Amino acid sequence: MQKILNYVNGQWVEPQGVESVEVINPATGETRAHTPLSRTAEVEAAVQAAAAAFPAWRRTPVQERIQPLFRLRDLLKTNMAEISRAITDESGKTFEEAKAEMVRAIENVEVACGMPMLLKGEISEDIAPGIDEMMIRQPLGVVATIAPFNFPGMIPFWYLPYAVATGNTYIVKPSEKVPGAMQIIFRLIEQAGFPPGVLNMVNGAREAVDALLDHPTVRAITFVGSSNVAKYVYSRAAANGKRVQAQGGAKNPVIVMPDADMEMAVKIIADSAFGCAGQRCLAVSWAVTVGEARNEFCEGICEAAATRKVGYGMEEGVQMGAVISQQSKARIEQLITLGASEGASVPVDGRGTVIPGYERGSFVRPTILMDMKPESAVWRTEIFGPVLGLMHVNTIDEAIALANAQSYGNQASLFTSSGAAARKFRYEVEAGNIGINIGVAAPMAFYPFSGWKESFYGDMHAQGMDAVEFFTQKKVIVERWPKEWTRKF
Repeated sequence: MQKILNYVNGQWVEPQGVESVEVINPATGETRAHTPLSRTAEVEAAVQAAAAAFPAWRRTPVQERIQPLFRLRDLLKTNMAEISRAITDESGKTFEEAKAEMVRAIENVEVACGMPMLLKGEISEDIAPGIDEMMIRQPLGVVATIAPFNFPGMIPFWYLPYAVATGNTYIVKPSEKVPGAMQIIFRLIEQAGFPPGVLNMVNGAREAVDALLDHPTVRAITFVGSSNVAKYVYSRAAANGKRVQAQGGAKNPVIVMPDADMEMAVKIIADSAFGCAGQRCLAVSWAVTVGEARNEFCEGICEAAATRKVGYGMEEGVQMGAVISQQSKARIEQLITLGASEGASVPVDGRGTVIPGYERGSFVRPTILMDMKPESAVWRTEIFGPVLGLMHVNTIDEAIALANAQSYGNQASLFTSSGAAARKFRYEVEAGNIGINIGVAAPMAFYPFSGWKESFYGDMHAQGMDAVEFFTQKKVIVERWPKEWTRKF
């Protein structure tokens, strides 16, 4: 049974809260740990430690601030298998998916190591006779991340390396459902040599979140989760004068044109819809076939769904793991039932899945909802599971109109061999991340992880220069040094 600790001011601290959340392996049903729910006072201790560390860390030259990040990058690579195993055993995804997650985390560390270049300001000489003007970027102070369960290793690294490289001090609150990966990662952070208080971790749930949202010393909050909670985080933190990045939910469409490479489209869309058991904000949730694409694509995707190997993510050959919990399994199955009651057929049905040897696991096999209706509740609802809805229209204009009718705008994809169709799609569709013959349009670390409409609350996004801008404040200086003011003493 793993013991879950906080990390505050360079020390491992046992939380004092009496309440805890059971951490369960979704595949086996076994209890791995209990996450203690830190109280407001423990959040206060982490904030105070970060605030005390900030002045010295801010004055540390940027080229020195990135040295622990270089070391952390190497430690993450060396210990990737251990971290990935913890992710698999707590979130349910496959071991290969967990390793891919950590590759993305490491990419963000690598980009943040370029902060000496990214942090540079601007200067204009002689904006008026004898007057120069310049802009510099300065850190905010104490910043914090509220992390989700589905990518416990990657998502904190959308923020952490940029926050500390720009001179801020940082607090992460991992998801109480999956604390293990960050326990390992903070052991590596300890080895990397960050000064005490620069990086801190507090485990907990609602009380810890609200304490961070309300604390006057915390200058910025980043969050990933459902849209309802993202809106709550954004509203409460912004009302307290904080900068906020709140990534919400998604209902991502993919349009399949008749001229698409159908074999490739089926494979990639199946990987997108059912990879990570559908528990990712860039998963394809519903596919729209255009014209003659319908029959071939529908036959292919049903075959891909029916034959996908489901099981414990650490076993060889398993293509899809468990969903996060029995509660999530029940919710997904209820939504499949809702879709059927609203007129969709279920040619591939994942309800009632039991994997031999893992009867206590939270498994839902890939599911297809055929002929999902645009007026249905299931079309508007983020299922967050391995369920793909299918719809059909006659033209690409109808398909784009359907995609834009969604309240979410995280990702949209198109499969086609037509450059004209691709240009029309990327120009007109209302989503922040666009894929052309791509099933998961995940931006590289040097581009922002975008999101529109109810998929994002805020202005600047995670990763790349957006992260640099978010974690710094601009200061503009106008200077005049007339010659007649110069005297020799």
